[in-house]
Amino acid sequence: MLDAKTETLTIRVTPAVKAALRTAAARDHRSLTNMIEVMIRDYCARVGIGIVEPAPDDPEAPTPTGKPTRTS
Repeated sequence: MLDAKTETLTIRVTPAVKAALRTAAARDHRSLTNMIEVMIRDYCARVGIGIVEPAPDDPEAPTPTGKPTRTS
């Protein structure tokens, strides 16, 4: 997961969920952000949701919006 982070996600959770997230992240030596990403990727893998990762050198590869990075 060496992708450049270009999207922001703001969430609101209960204090208990945040505490559990902090505990999980600390146990895996991860940041909260990385722990959330790992949890989302794990969930998607378990339920069959694919995550399209464009090749870094392919300007025609789809982005999360489904549009190629090259617009010309």
